[in-house]
Amino acid sequence: MEKLKKLFDPTMFRFLLVGVVNTLVGCGAMFGLYNLAGLHSWGEIGYWISSASNYVAGSVVSFFLNKHFTFKNQEKGPGVVFRFVLNILVCYLVAYGLARPAVGWVLGGFPLSEQLQGNLTMLAGSGLFVVLNYFGQRFFAFRPR
Repeated sequence: MEKLKKLFDPTMFRFLLVGVVNTLVGCGAMFGLYNLAGLHSWGEIGYWISSASNYVAGSVVSFFLNKHFTFKNQEKGPGVVFRFVLNILVCYLVAYGLARPAVGWVLGGFPLSEQLQGNLTMLAGSGLFVVLNYFGQRFFAFRPR
C-alpha cells in the first residue's frame, strides 16, 4: 500500500496536468496533419509521420514543463536531454508499434475506413505512450541524482 501512495503522489498529478498541455499541442499536430493536411491518404507513411509529429511537438513542451515543474530536476547538460530523448523514442516506438497490430486485430472484423481505423490506432497508441512515458520520465529521464 505504501508503494502505491508513493506512485500516486503530487508528481503524478503534475505530470497529468502537463500531459493535458502536451495533448493539446501534440494531438493538434497529429490529427491536423493526418486529417486536415490529408496524410491519411499516404497510407502507412502518413500514419507514422502524423503520429511522430505529435511527439516532436509535444516532447519539446514536455521536456521543459516536466523537467522544471513536474520533477523539479536541476540537472544541466546533455545527459538529461539524451535520457529524455531516448525515453521518448523508446516509448513512441513501443506504444505505436504495439497499437497498430493490436487495434487491427481487435477491429479486424469491423467495416471501418482506413482513416477511422488509423485515428483509433493513434488514440490507442497515445494512451499506451502516456503510461510508458510517465514511468520512463520519473525513473529514468528525470530521476533524482
